[in-house]
Amino acid sequence: MTLDVPPPPSLSLPINVPLKTLTGPGPSNVSERVLQAQSLPTLGHLHPEFTKIMDDIKEGVQYIFQTKNPMTLALSATGHAAMECVMTNMLEPGKKVLIANNGIWGVRSADMARRQGATVVDITTPTGTCFTLEQIAAGIKEHKPDLLFVTHGESSTGVLQPLEGLGPLCHANNCLFAVDTVASLGGTPVYADQLEIDIIYTGSQKVLGVPPGSAPISFSHRATEAFKARKNPPCSFYLDLGWLGEYWNCWPGKGRVYHHTAPVNTLYGLREGLAIVAEEGLENCWRRHKLCADHLQTGLRDMGLEMFVPDPKARLPTVNTIKVPQGIDFAAVSGHCMKNHLVEISGGLGPTAGKVWRIGVMGNNANIKTVSKVLDALKEALAAQGK
Repeated sequence: MTLDVPPPPSLSLPINVPLKTLTGPGPSNVSERVLQAQSLPTLGHLHPEFTKIMDDIKEGVQYIFQTKNPMTLALSATGHAAMECVMTNMLEPGKKVLIANNGIWGVRSADMARRQGATVVDITTPTGTCFTLEQIAAGIKEHKPDLLFVTHGESSTGVLQPLEGLGPLCHANNCLFAVDTVASLGGTPVYADQLEIDIIYTGSQKVLGVPPGSAPISFSHRATEAFKARKNPPCSFYLDLGWLGEYWNCWPGKGRVYHHTAPVNTLYGLREGLAIVAEEGLENCWRRHKLCADHLQTGLRDMGLEMFVPDPKARLPTVNTIKVPQGIDFAAVSGHCMKNHLVEISGGLGPTAGKVWRIGVMGNNANIKTVSKVLDALKEALAAQGK
């Protein structure tokens, strides 16, 4: 036989990767330290030097979540897989989940939950606002779910959801509490154990400043007991907590067992990203992100722009949403910033599509110099629109 498909001409050309300022909702720019770590020699996925790196990652993830959960690991996939991991392991036919739906991640989590055969109900709140404890309590009282799913930082709307009181509320009603912190973790305080969170996850590409491809996740004792009490094995082998826990050596007395070939060099980068946060200290990291978000919002106000989230306390510091003024072409403004300054300013997503710009202040980009650069580019772009 002969080859029907020739070598693609495009692969004979050098790869083109310009250096951009990634100040959209993620990914964020990656530090040289993380990039260098990812270029280190590849090890075997069960070599002792690599399993030591896996153990380092577990401890780093426990630190950033502020949890002592033994069942703490990093998925070899992005944040979407972590969301699906929650649904795959915690739900099955006969189970009910209550989704606190105030943006695109409420919509997508509900979709994933339905695919598990679970009963899915939701509560909603007007776009740009967060839920009150009373609203969620009423939802739990009415629907009596087995699991409550909440997005801490809704990146489609720029809303920060308060978590205080939700864990005890869930546990008083025989309900597990799951939280998506992909857009928020490291940029605003989270205390998983003190808040009684049962399942918490994030992504590598936001505040951690690591390339996309890994997703830290942690399960409480309540959650692991619920997993062990399942009637059926999880639908996904790849996301099965039993297997994942064995590979990450999380099950007491079981030891480490091969499950999949981890993306070795990707996890080098995650290890270094966690180390950078640990060296700075979580409280300092939170403080830096708030300072830079405040600087951004002050600059936007000085330009006459209005934040999409009216309540300052409900604003997500890592993903800031700005109303597009009437008569302004939002895409032209974003395009001007990218074409002339290689600065990323994103449009809306889901319920905010065409209505807002989204500016990310996270990780390495949470510094005054970068934020000022974004403000200057935006001001010039608006001037080009006659604003």
